[in-house]
Amino acid sequence: MLADYAEIQSVLSAEHSLTDAAEAHGTLTGSLCSAPGYRFEDWLLEILPDGSARHPSAQTLQGLFRDTAGALNGAQMQFDLLLPDDGRPILERAGALALWCQGFLYGLGVGVLRDAASMPGEVSEIVNDITEIGSAAVDTAESEESNEAAYAELVEFIRVSVQVVFEELAPMREPPPSPGAPFH
Repeated sequence: MLADYAEIQSVLSAEHSLTDAAEAHGTLTGSLCSAPGYRFEDWLLEILPDGSARHPSAQTLQGLFRDTAGALNGAQMQFDLLLPDDGRPILERAGALALWCQGFLYGLGVGVLRDAASMPGEVSEIVNDITEIGSAAVDTAESEESNEAAYAELVEFIRVSVQVVFEELAPMREPPPSPGAPFH
């Protein structure tokens, strides 16, 4: 079960994070998709000014790290984005989604993803789509119902796309063979 957005936001504020909860989770997710051996400590270096969190903040953030990594590695497609509750205004949720996308793209860059065009399978197209979504905004000319439906579709698209990216980049996260290891 993914942590509560408001709780993570509060923890990050208390730790003087330079990112909000959505962007921090996007960074974590992108890094887990692309960086070999990505650790909790690596993530803290990305999101906190001094790269460490005090207890109990560290426990809360470690739980988010563990749950996110577990959901990405799980076979049940349980991964979900850390975003504000559906009861929050659509403008707030759309803004958080844009920040999540920016964090995800940053996280991909932390790892092996240097040139999206040379990535395997659908990764290049997905990166382009997430880049576009990261700059999308609520259409004030549309009804609230229409904006809600569009937001829900984007969140679901990103959720599934992240799982595709995680799977496609799995070979790149593998450690290189040790010298003298037999070839397969």
